[in-house]
Amino acid sequence: MSEECCPRFNPELWDEKTIVWKDKKFLQDRVTSFIHIPLNYGAVMTRATRVAEAAGAATATRIILTDENSLWGADVYIETGKDIPGARMATLSGTFLSKVFEGPYKNMRLWINAMNAYVAAQGKQPRKLYFYYTTCPKCAKKYGKNYVVILAEVTAG
Repeated sequence: MSEECCPRFNPELWDEKTIVWKDKKFLQDRVTSFIHIPLNYGAVMTRATRVAEAAGAATATRIILTDENSLWGADVYIETGKDIPGARMATLSGTFLSKVFEGPYKNMRLWINAMNAYVAAQGKQPRKLYFYYTTCPKCAKKYGKNYVVILAEVTAG
């Protein structure tokens, strides 16, 4: 792994923004978890990154979203620039409100509550939450910041 495997994250680009995606392409994979604690996140990211790079589909922005849909696992969505034949692909379309949080993962419940309050203050209802872990633990330590973006898919209106 290179010294800078994760690009430095700029929170201003994501904090309290409205994002609209239409058929945004993602390589989809699954992480095994134990009570929402990922057990093989690094291995899944390595595998998925290799697949995307080999297909020439990796993007410079490297957006990776996590759908914490079970205590025992989570779907991950790795942004791609094109479809990858033979891979499990997904597209996301919709309007998303985003908010940036910084600190240890133990604050996740507080962040989710703050995100839900932010969405409500915008007069919206969250349909689904996605989590964008902006850097790996090594890069977060190197940069001195552990940023997490929560994206709330909301109904347009």
